[in-house]
Amino acid sequence: MSQNDYILTLSCPDRTGIVYRVSGLLFQAGCNILDAQQFGDEESGRFFLRVHFSLGQAAREAVQAQFAVLAAEFDMQWQLHDARKPARLLVLVSKQGHCLNDLLFRSHSRQLNVEIAAVASNHPDFGPLATSYGVPFHHLPVDADSRAAQEQQIIDLVQRENIDLVVLARYMQILSPRLCQTLAGKAINIHHSFLPSFKGAQPYHQAHARGVKIIGATAHYVTDDLDEGPIIEQDVARVDHAMTPADLVRLGSDTESQVLARAVRRHVEHRILLNGHRTVVFR
Repeated sequence: MSQNDYILTLSCPDRTGIVYRVSGLLFQAGCNILDAQQFGDEESGRFFLRVHFSLGQAAREAVQAQFAVLAAEFDMQWQLHDARKPARLLVLVSKQGHCLNDLLFRSHSRQLNVEIAAVASNHPDFGPLATSYGVPFHHLPVDADSRAAQEQQIIDLVQRENIDLVVLARYMQILSPRLCQTLAGKAINIHHSFLPSFKGAQPYHQAHARGVKIIGATAHYVTDDLDEGPIIEQDVARVDHAMTPADLVRLGSDTESQVLARAVRRHVEHRILLNGHRTVVFR
């Protein structure tokens, strides 16, 4: 990417002429379209577009002002993103650290265009891991009596650190409706894909006892509906009768880490647009 690359995302009621008008505006502004993806959903009657372009000699403010006029005409929901800017992440974790470890490595090795600004946990276990990557660690213990205060600490951390995305990397706490609404559209959760079959503790052990042949993982946006937010990414892995519960845990941990990393990548590259309870995910 060059120093003046931007990504435009939009959704609006589907009608003729949208791509023509958007591309024409960018052309007239002296911009160079590097990549464009679109999707028209017949069910919802909405159109979705992602355009990656370079500004050339144009000023971002001028392009934004011109596009605001066009957006009003087409009733668009739109955003313009700096493609170079790393997203600032807050990672929440409990006592399972595989997803956290994976994200820390991917961030450190620049496999993801992110900066992990902080790690927070209701347990102290992964403080040394975060510190080893130079990431501030916040131990925020919680119980039934302190939940509201603890969640306010999370909100304060999000605001103070200018967090773009909160990642629940196996954070084993149910978020209150207030916190879900505060983080709407900028919080991603990962869990095994057994729900609702194997709830509670040790889902992989439960799955082993039932002789499942496929395990998997789901990454989705956080909403008030527990584990039912718009799905971003999923994957599965096959298992067989010779595998132990420990084998399933290992394989499941790998799958969860990969699925979460892909979901984070799609989000920070601005490839996800909400379509009601579903998502449009451009590749």
